[in-house]
Amino acid sequence: MRRVTIFLFFFMIATFINAATEQDSTGLPGDNFSLEGAMDLFKHAKSPEDFEKQLNNPDNPVNNLDLNEDGEVDYIKVEDITSKDVHALVLRVDLSSSESQDVAVIEIEKTGKKDAIAQIIGDSALYEGNPIVEPFDVEEGMGDTNGPSPSLHVNRIVVNVWLWPSVRFIYAPSYRPWRSPWRWAYYPAWWRPWRPYPWHVYHPRVRVYHVHYRVTPHHRVVHAHKIYTPRRKTSVSVTRRTTIVKTKRRKSGVISSKTKTTTIGVKKKNGKIIAGKQTSTTKTVKSSSGNKKVVKSTTKTKKVSTNKHGKVTRTKTKSKSTSVTHKNKHGGKTKVTRTKTKKVTKKKRK
Repeated sequence: MRRVTIFLFFFMIATFINAATEQDSTGLPGDNFSLEGAMDLFKHAKSPEDFEKQLNNPDNPVNNLDLNEDGEVDYIKVEDITSKDVHALVLRVDLSSSESQDVAVIEIEKTGKKDAIAQIIGDSALYEGNPIVEPFDVEEGMGDTNGPSPSLHVNRIVVNVWLWPSVRFIYAPSYRPWRSPWRWAYYPAWWRPWRPYPWHVYHPRVRVYHVHYRVTPHHRVVHAHKIYTPRRKTSVSVTRRTTIVKTKRRKSGVISSKTKTTTIGVKKKNGKIIAGKQTSTTKTVKSSSGNKKVVKSTTKTKKVSTNKHGKVTRTKTKSKSTSVTHKNKHGGKTKVTRTKTKKVTKKKRK
């Protein structure tokens, strides 16, 4: 019972962390399509055909794209590119009778008799880079058990997607690779396009999917990506628009911005339960003079639940590190780093 309580406690903290670290709109088309949401729809779909239907269902707030800017949400087609035990399910939009744009691709590989991994990758024409999203699960484990206060660590592990109905369907012996029969101006009778929602309305609706799916830098499904890459389709008009947005973002001074939140762990000590999180934000800024500045801010927070004496302790440590690379008169570069640290501890009796 105690282990279940600790797990639920961590799960609530993870949910809060995900909600608190949401980034603002980038101004790119990818803001209007949730990769996490698409992965969740695929997880619960019965087949690729059913998955395509769910993507284009207005009751599912995953698709909010209007790539051809006609004031209506686009229809997303699904096409399965296969080779032996690998699948690449391409999510594609027809902008006209002669122009198409890939939104994302779900890549799946069988790693054992009853094991498979899956990731979804956003297209670089719609997103900043090629964001990779994958499902994850939580695993508990003991940390240092030699000291006086052993710690309980909760790790995120990669999910085996073999039991997903859609995955079992595409690996069935009788399966024939799905290719959407629909195209520009020829869509199913049940589909009715709707007007896209503003970003501030759309984004809170898809935030719920971020609890079970994460962005990762690790590209695990290598073989599926190789069979997809030669068949990728891009639109000249979409690429032109997104290139302009990306260029403006870089000219504004911010070259890159990355936020990472990690859970420090859950510890049991003297009747207290301590949960911690650490958030680091790294921004690279370039001034008009050509100097490059890297600012890294780290906030480490620990929250302690009420102990038997009725005391609640909160500890927060903030540190800010600024590195500036100057161009000197000799043509060389000089790097200067400054670090500030601040610690705040509050105790009160309930």
